[in-house]
Amino acid sequence: MRRNSKERKDRAPGRSQGPYQEIIGRTWIFRGSHRGRVNRKNIIWHELIGLRVRVVGSTHPGFVGIEGYIVDETRNTLVIVGEKVWRVPKNVCIFEFETEDGTKIKIPGERLVGRPEMRLKKRWRK
Repeated sequence: MRRNSKERKDRAPGRSQGPYQEIIGRTWIFRGSHRGRVNRKNIIWHELIGLRVRVVGSTHPGFVGIEGYIVDETRNTLVIVGEKVWRVPKNVCIFEFETEDGTKIKIPGERLVGRPEMRLKKRWRK
């Protein structure tokens, strides 16, 4: 067993180390059939994966200005791929989503907290 080998920097040669690392720097556009149906009224109940997003406000200043495409969503975080991969918490940020027709929708992250499939069942006040 080689423990202190200098040649063995990467554990998996030929592959990236983390998830989503292989799509960094590529032109990646989600071409889902649902993407054109997002509007201001239904974005909370809609699938967010594939939408272009930008963080416009946050209690943590390091998150402000992050932009890219959403590639994964958990109960409390969004995984955004742009120049690199970020895992951004939903509850401390204000997000600006860009729809297919170019309209920009600002939503506080507190309204997005929850698993995507459970967000459909929630009742929101208009």
